[in-house]
Amino acid sequence: MPEIAGIALRRQSKGPMLTVTSCAVSVEHGVARDTRGKPGKRQVTLLSQEAWEAACRGLDIDLAWTARRANILVRGKTFSAADVGKTVSIGDLQLEITRETDPCIRMDAAHQGLQAALAPDWSGGVCCRVLVAGHIAVGDRIDIR
Repeated sequence: MPEIAGIALRRQSKGPMLTVTSCAVSVEHGVARDTRGKPGKRQVTLLSQEAWEAACRGLDIDLAWTARRANILVRGKTFSAADVGKTVSIGDLQLEITRETDPCIRMDAAHQGLQAALAPDWSGGVCCRVLVAGHIAVGDRIDIR
């Protein structure tokens, strides 16, 4: 079963990513203290650890997952178009997968070629909308249906 391998947030737009071991996630604000949490289709972002590691291997780099600027690192799951509309349950928290997270030019600022490496096969992760609030922590199990 997939699980949370990491949680990160940014307190200001384009600010540094801060890792936390646990946090609240609300319908109104997304990940607590994260600047992008307003309601909508891109409220919370998930990144597959396996897809991230494959992209880094392809570039022969060792780069922290937070360079992707996602909120939740998921171990044990890769994402695809078939996941759109599915519900991600982590304890009480429920998220709806709404779309692919398109890798932006900021990825090349982290490492040249990273944007292109994350483009195929939804390797850049997925965007989600919060359906039901909850509290999450690294190590929590994830159910996707």
